[in-house]
Amino acid sequence: MIGKSRGLDLSVYLVTDRTLCGARGVLETVRAAIAGGVTVVQLRDPAAKTRALVEEARALLALLRPAEIPLIVNDRVDVALAVDADGVHVGQSDMDVADARRLIGPSRILGLSITSEADLDKADLAGVDYLGVGPIYATLTKADAASPMEVAGLSTIAKRTNLPIVAIGGLHDGNVAEAIAAGADGIAVVSAICAAADARGAARELSELVKAARQHSG
Repeated sequence: MIGKSRGLDLSVYLVTDRTLCGARGVLETVRAAIAGGVTVVQLRDPAAKTRALVEEARALLALLRPAEIPLIVNDRVDVALAVDADGVHVGQSDMDVADARRLIGPSRILGLSITSEADLDKADLAGVDYLGVGPIYATLTKADAASPMEVAGLSTIAKRTNLPIVAIGGLHDGNVAEAIAAGADGIAVVSAICAAADARGAARELSELVKAARQHSG
């Protein structure tokens, strides 16, 4: 799959949030985050109407493609296909993995959320490129988030799969090292960048922390 063949870098994976980006907006937040070193951007806006989401995805691609940073669309396979995004991320209640893979084809990235060992046990991972594992800690950015699994839960899941893992949920500059040490290849953040006064600086700090944690773990 594409995630393996082109060496998908999950180091700092930004999930957008229109509300948290505030007056700065999603596009300017992503522009700053690119300068700071984010490696993947996921467009997530469940409240947006389809046309608005397509327009936003196209605008993001105009920023991300020159920087060779993948754009992943949360849940909305139709939007990803409409704009030729790099991939799709699906959750446990979203489209089935096999159906998503059939629709997006073999070359696009497909991510899957894993919130517990039970999810891992029942998941069809044949067409999956990476796993989004969490929430690791309590998070306020997703109202229907599962219970936190803590780093112990992350470690258990990491030992049971060879797929790349991006940890998500309550991650910030103070706990990045713990997530990487537990087996994550990178961290996915929302508020740590979207709500930061200096999105570029926040992204740069997270990038440096991930790099340092990898060196320490290795």
